[in-house]
Amino acid sequence: MRTVTKDTITQAFLGYMAPDTDPRLREVLTSLARHLHAFVKETNLTHAEWEKGIEMLEWAGEISDTERHEMILLSDLLGISSLVDMVNMVPGGTSSSVLGPFHISGAPEIPIGFDMKRHFPGEVLLATGVIKNAAGTPIEGARIDIWQTAPNGLYSSQDPEQDTYSFHGIQTTGADGRYAFTTVKPVSYEVPTDGPGGALLDATGRHAWRPSHLHFIVKANGYRTLVSEIFADDDPYLDEDAVFGVREDLVMQYAEHPAGTFPAEGFELSGKVDGPWLKAEFDLVLTPG
Repeated sequence: MRTVTKDTITQAFLGYMAPDTDPRLREVLTSLARHLHAFVKETNLTHAEWEKGIEMLEWAGEISDTERHEMILLSDLLGISSLVDMVNMVPGGTSSSVLGPFHISGAPEIPIGFDMKRHFPGEVLLATGVIKNAAGTPIEGARIDIWQTAPNGLYSSQDPEQDTYSFHGIQTTGADGRYAFTTVKPVSYEVPTDGPGGALLDATGRHAWRPSHLHFIVKANGYRTLVSEIFADDDPYLDEDAVFGVREDLVMQYAEHPAGTFPAEGFELSGKVDGPWLKAEFDLVLTPG
């Protein structure tokens, strides 16, 4: 097209695609171009504004590395990560929630009853539940990747004082489908604000806080992989999560237990917990895939 105008540029872009372009790629790019071009026209976007947007994307690339993924954080803060979760959810299973930018691959295998708290201060939390299908049948051989922040609100990839896989581990379920481990009670924390994500929050008057949670990735043969989180029902940021990750079915309640009642066997901390402790029992339901 020799003469391209603001009214014909979208069609020109679409017309430049080769006939053998992958159909799904064509569908996605067609919708993306239409919405982006409409956005520019609707807002009368200025050169300075577009340059500012490009600067933010470049900044996100510059600040990212193998342990920090600022583009994921921006996706989270804009609600895109959660929206992708929502449109891809299959009814009948536990809701998915954001992966976040701080998951580390290759976490060590940990046995049922393993203690992730170790020397860290804070309340002992016994977390347990069953990995099952929608019919309620436990799933044997499910692999559950677990991670969380330390009591200082930092993930191990953010904190040079922590071991690489501090508060990370992978359990494999037995015939009963159960996972179980001890850890420290999770805390609310702020997402990083020293990059473009923080600049976005500042510009819009938003806070950076996330409610306390445990992360899970659950994989099992014949089932869709579940990426999710569980949240405490008493967290002050439950109704205003900076990355929009809370779902109604992912909220659980801590059960408080007095001193002297911790299980006498089955856990690495059995016989070692002198004070009161907490329990979080939460089942995770997988859907066929």
